[in-house]
Amino acid sequence: METAHVAANLTEKDGSTAGMVLLEGGTYLMGTDSEEGFPADGEGPVREVTVDSFYIDRCAVTNSDFAQFIDATGYTTDAEKYGWSFVFYLFVSKQTEKEVLNVVRETPWWWAVKHANWKKPEGPDSTIHDRMDHPAVHISWNDAVRYCEWAGKRLPTEAEWEYAARGGLKQKRFPWGDALYPDGEHACNIWQGSFPTQNEGSDGFLATAPSDAYHPNPYGLYNMAGNIWEWCMDWFAVSDESTNGIINPKGPESGESKIIKGGSYLCHDSYCNRYRVAARSSNTPDSSTGNMGFRCVRDV
Repeated sequence: METAHVAANLTEKDGSTAGMVLLEGGTYLMGTDSEEGFPADGEGPVREVTVDSFYIDRCAVTNSDFAQFIDATGYTTDAEKYGWSFVFYLFVSKQTEKEVLNVVRETPWWWAVKHANWKKPEGPDSTIHDRMDHPAVHISWNDAVRYCEWAGKRLPTEAEWEYAARGGLKQKRFPWGDALYPDGEHACNIWQGSFPTQNEGSDGFLATAPSDAYHPNPYGLYNMAGNIWEWCMDWFAVSDESTNGIINPKGPESGESKIIKGGSYLCHDSYCNRYRVAARSSNTPDSSTGNMGFRCVRDV
């Protein structure tokens, strides 16, 4: 185990830290040198990093949470401003196909769908009414930051996110250990089948799962692998050994894209083996897709 532990599990009576866990700061081994990693993503080398204590949401921000923010502020998300967002092609109904504006050439399973947004995840004929406990998606980094400001919180740094995801386990692949199916059970929401044509859904879900689905990691945090990609505060850059021994690293001062962590329900080892805790990717701050959301942290 790493040096940190959960200091407190907070409940509704704690006000603005309701639904959060207080993690004591500590030092851990960030990144991976494993052959299954992606060096071009900057997953390695393994380096010793220290973070201060912080609170973190047990779960990703849900549709219910995000709706409260919208009701209170009248905020308009980037997807709503632009009038479209990226939807996985198998989720687009025959009726909505006429609303497809573009198909991404490099990743043709992503369709730019007119009027797709957090309230209508698959396009204008979809709804979140039966998914209020699922994580909010089609959320850009800009949107996530605005929510955090409203809630008196912030986005985690990548170092904080990975520290939390590891749950005190030293250099394990996943938040629960090394086995993808511990005790033969599904532990996260990822693609089951042949990507991107057939999803067997044997883990119980074809798209998002409730934010508190599956067992939490040793720190009491849910879905730190799979389900949705989660925004971090840092600009993306390939890591190097200069981060070794750094306290509270925050990434470069500028960049073109922001870090996302955790993988999503579309991840599969044949294409996107990035639901491992060390894995990382990125997207531009105004981008939104049907598999990107966030969770918040708060300083102690």
